[in-house]
Amino acid sequence: MLFSAHSSLLRGVGLAWLLAVVMTVLAGCAGLPENVDRPVSKALTSEVLTPLGTLVQQRRQLLREGVSGFALIDSAESAYASRLALTVGAQKTLDIQYYAIHADTSTRELLQAVQAAANRGVRVRILLDDFNSTGRNAQVMRMAFLPGVEMRMFNPLPGWRGLGVLRALGALNDFQRIQHRMHNKLFIADNAWGIAGGRNLGEAYFGYSEQSNFIDLDVLAAGPVVRQMSASFDRYWNNNLAYPVASLIRPEELRALREAETSSQDPVPSASVPAAPLSSSPLPEDLPPPMDLKELPLIWAPAELLVDQPAKLIPEENDEHTQDTVVDGLLSLIQQAKRDVLIVSPYFVPGEKMTQTLRVVSARGVRIRVLTNSLASNDAPLAHVGYARYRRELLAMGVEVHEMRAMQRQVARTVFGSSGGGSKASLHAKLVVIDGRLISIGSMNLDLRSKLQNSEVALLIRSRALSQQAIELVQKTLDEGAWRLNLDEEGNLNWKAPPGADFEDALTEPDASLVLRLILQLLGPFAPDEML
Repeated sequence: MLFSAHSSLLRGVGLAWLLAVVMTVLAGCAGLPENVDRPVSKALTSEVLTPLGTLVQQRRQLLREGVSGFALIDSAESAYASRLALTVGAQKTLDIQYYAIHADTSTRELLQAVQAAANRGVRVRILLDDFNSTGRNAQVMRMAFLPGVEMRMFNPLPGWRGLGVLRALGALNDFQRIQHRMHNKLFIADNAWGIAGGRNLGEAYFGYSEQSNFIDLDVLAAGPVVRQMSASFDRYWNNNLAYPVASLIRPEELRALREAETSSQDPVPSASVPAAPLSSSPLPEDLPPPMDLKELPLIWAPAELLVDQPAKLIPEENDEHTQDTVVDGLLSLIQQAKRDVLIVSPYFVPGEKMTQTLRVVSARGVRIRVLTNSLASNDAPLAHVGYARYRRELLAMGVEVHEMRAMQRQVARTVFGSSGGGSKASLHAKLVVIDGRLISIGSMNLDLRSKLQNSEVALLIRSRALSQQAIELVQKTLDEGAWRLNLDEEGNLNWKAPPGADFEDALTEPDASLVLRLILQLLGPFAPDEML
């Protein structure tokens, strides 16, 4: 599967030329540019009011200082509509920070709206982690060459982008650096409204993938906490690991890569639409309009932004920044729980220290519930290996463990609002709710990769109302689309379906093929927790 996405492209380039490219990559000849010019820029000051800023002030009249407004973005439709609303409403600035932006139809429309914002004078800054900007997805970098748009790639990899994940081979001599990735996800308009959560930008996150869609959760924020989000964006944007796209690739290289893609794969955009860096496939008929921010119900509450420092991604400085991370902050709060903790983490690899924390909390009588992916619903099956090592121990200490089913469409549309049109769903939401009054929603998983390797960001909100909304959404999943794990008297695992569910109990990894189960058993002993 690792090679299948690129096989048709590789067949078209010729074996001799391919070998020359691979030898070049393996030799590590490509390197990152030096003495790069990075003009410093910062978010809009709070004193400058735009229509979006004025709307926030109008909506928070008579409220105490310091509170911000929040709305859960609990469906694929609202995820797209909310980002489109911020894009079309922005008058001064748009700051967009993601781990991945995929070159597909729904994202094409969103980025065309971003271009329209730049055309009307909005300063657009796009900050993207560089790991996934290969093949067709590299065409997103064409945004950097549009008037009014600045784009930087964070912690870039050297090498030809047509090789996809194989590009990492050219940086094996710099392995410690390239394994650290910017996983942050923020979408901010006029320093007044912002979105944080688990979603990247792509059709699988907006419910339009024909294969598999992600069940995810974001939160829309308005007011003072957005200034913290903007400050976080600025720290990453002005960091030395952020490289302007023009320092990494030229427009003619992107054109050549696009031509190689179109000669061997499905068509990408025609030259008649030079600003559309994505697929020219027909648009989904039901793309939602911009969300009405004036009518959107908001819950007002105090909040703080938890965010890792960019220095966490610098190998020589990493040790100084792994004891004060977003994940550590959440574990500290979990340790203070008095009644219950709800954890939703698609990749849940706790490791020994996190497991010990949960053991201590559970021993105090605190109820701990975990929802994660089943093997069949996990889009990263190797991550399931690390999680599976801890299942029996977690169950033995009293933690309630649930695994989401790789649901069919008619079931998926009842969970977290909607997963969209694909026949398979994969959990991607990341949240923690403590004592029904403190909720964290962000980019982080509760795993060692989020703690040690990736940078993360999360909104921590003190609100019973918002916490209850999230609990009800998760409870719907537990009641209709997830197994609860148990240990029988002999210590064997079994999967119990909810009462009345249209799927059955299981004694082995449900819905997963025998071949997949065997492969994971073979690879499991060689996969360290911190790399999963």
